Amino acid sequence: MKKVSLKSSLLLLLTAFIWGVAFVSQSVGMDYLGPLSFNGARFLMGGVVLLPVIAYNRAKKKSMGHRPENLKTTVTGGISCGFVLGIAALLQQYGILYTTVGKAGFITTLYIILVPFFGIFLKKKVPGKVWIGAVIAALGLYLLCMGESLSLGRGDTLVFLCAILFSVHILVIDYFSPRTDGVELSCIQFLTAGMIAGILAFIFENPRPQDFINGILPLAYAGILSSGVGYTLQVIGQKNMDPTVASLILSLESVFSVLAGWVILRQVLTGRELMGCCLVFGAVILVQLPAKKSG
Repeated sequence: MKKVSLKSSLLLLLTAFIWGVAFVSQSVGMDYLGPLSFNGARFLMGGVVLLPVIAYNRAKKKSMGHRPENLKTTVTGGISCGFVLGIAALLQQYGILYTTVGKAGFITTLYIILVPFFGIFLKKKVPGKVWIGAVIAALGLYLLCMGESLSLGRGDTLVFLCAILFSVHILVIDYFSPRTDGVELSCIQFLTAGMIAGILAFIFENPRPQDFINGILPLAYAGILSSGVGYTLQVIGQKNMDPTVASLILSLESVFSVLAGWVILRQVLTGRELMGCCLVFGAVILVQLPAKKSG
């Protein structure tokens, strides 16, 4: 198991915060654009905003005499991550149209259970405390997001498929991030996801330039911060982080989404939701406690 570093943990915590607040921008953005158009624009924006950063990093490495990362591996990894991310994001966006936000939030974050489950098939060792933390986090997310009985409908099924793909996305990043430049990998995955959604938008939707102009503020947050900054921080943070632990930290986005709704939208937190927040934070702290040294 990879060593858990404080820097990686903080980067992933910041990622969770950015993604949590992004639920507000996604909700507002859907008032102007369809799911395909919104996702296409946000991911393409996220990829383009990273191009100057890549140019700067390459120039800096060249001046220092460093060899660039393997381009073939970076492109392969970026396309692989982008394809999974693009489909997962679309399933989530469409699922929200047919189910409640509470159900969608809980079902999506089931990736904290699915990641260690898939990790078994990849012959990854998962400590017992991580399994305990995953169960505690799942209970916390249930209290935080669920206000009604859980039953799988059309939207629930779409979001569950989304959770499976987000789990795969975390594991794909875990494979490619140590072998590539994080920013370049992130840029390629955004451009791939954006092109997939963009092409589908022109086929199944009727996006108008004025719609993008009207929704520029939520698009800018979702594209620049949530996509460009957030997913890049995820790639960099996972370089020194076990994917199961990473998924638990990233699950804090549900906590931050509720807090953002409270602060920005003036929504009130119930005692049940506050208990859910405490359980999720407790689970994240548990999995990051140092293991006892044998001998």
